[in-house]
Amino acid sequence: MPRSQTGPTRAKLPSTRRSLPIALMRAREKVMGPVREMLAPIGITEQQWRILRVLSEHGALDATHLGERTSLLLPSLTRIIQAMVANGLVTRTRDKADRRRQMLEITAAGQQIIDDNRDRAGQIADGYVRHLGQEQFEALLDALEKLERL
Repeated sequence: MPRSQTGPTRAKLPSTRRSLPIALMRAREKVMGPVREMLAPIGITEQQWRILRVLSEHGALDATHLGERTSLLLPSLTRIIQAMVANGLVTRTRDKADRRRQMLEITAAGQQIIDDNRDRAGQIADGYVRHLGQEQFEALLDALEKLERL
């Protein structure tokens, strides 16, 4: 039963069905479900998949830029990268221009995971476009980018 309003006037909260944070979490779970199913037999996490995808697409990056592009905080990224280096999916080398900076790069084994799953990942992405339609899909991505800039 909803609590009655007492004391000073309180801001009206949107229904949880129309709450942006809750809606984003629900949508994320729906979107990530098929991706998790694809990754489970491979034995990598969705965070590791994002790292491999970004490194495959952009080449060697330092941890700061990789964290930004994968939406991973540096402490988490550091822990995940350690496991990926140990598993031979990523290499860590010193930047030739700035010896204090380490560069992270996908290995052949990491790239093989991308290549082996490219078709399935593409089918998953195409399914989202089919469900929403190209125009709505692009509008959604544009709206999400706009929210990122808040």
